[in-house]
Amino acid sequence: MTIRLVVADDHPLVLNGVENLLRLEEDFQLLARCKDGLEVLPAVRLQRPDIVILDIRMPGKDGLTIAREILAEKLPTRVVLFTAELDEDQLLEAIRAGVRGIVMKEMEPQLLVQCIRKVHAGGQWLERRTTSLSLEKLMRREAGTREISALLTPRETGMVRMVAQGLRNKEIADQLFISEGTVKTHLHNIYEKLRVESRLALMRYAQEKGLV
Repeated sequence: MTIRLVVADDHPLVLNGVENLLRLEEDFQLLARCKDGLEVLPAVRLQRPDIVILDIRMPGKDGLTIAREILAEKLPTRVVLFTAELDEDQLLEAIRAGVRGIVMKEMEPQLLVQCIRKVHAGGQWLERRTTSLSLEKLMRREAGTREISALLTPRETGMVRMVAQGLRNKEIADQLFISEGTVKTHLHNIYEKLRVESRLALMRYAQEKGLV
């Protein structure tokens, strides 16, 4: 079965390298190559590839924005990110945007080929151990945030984060423009809702839920 592809990168050497790599695979068909982010979505709409390979940082429109637009338009194309760097926030955003594969440019080129095949088969590819660990941490943080949001008000949740960061009552009061007495009242309510008995226990709770 032929795997139909579009590739986008604003660095000519990378773009040429990826194109040459893909052309070595007999079942890969390169439909279009894009040199900036603005060219990608029109190409995907026109060509309807199985997979689009995107750099995150591109002029005009970045890879995550393109991934979100592909998801929003319900296009049949699956997204693979081929990038030099990826922080935890970008990783979480990529998963939310429906990205199915992430390959770092520092890795062996053949891993990109393996990623394409796995994603085309319906799988997900996160080949870096650090990426997998970061993903676990981020998913834990999201689950923890949902759990706390169900129990606390947004202001109380913000206070939990501040306490977890080591801020004292006066510092919290200064940041929120409230009195220390109001902070103490909020913290008392938070302790009761979360069933913790001390500031230290609250800090541990926040750490367990991935909020820091």
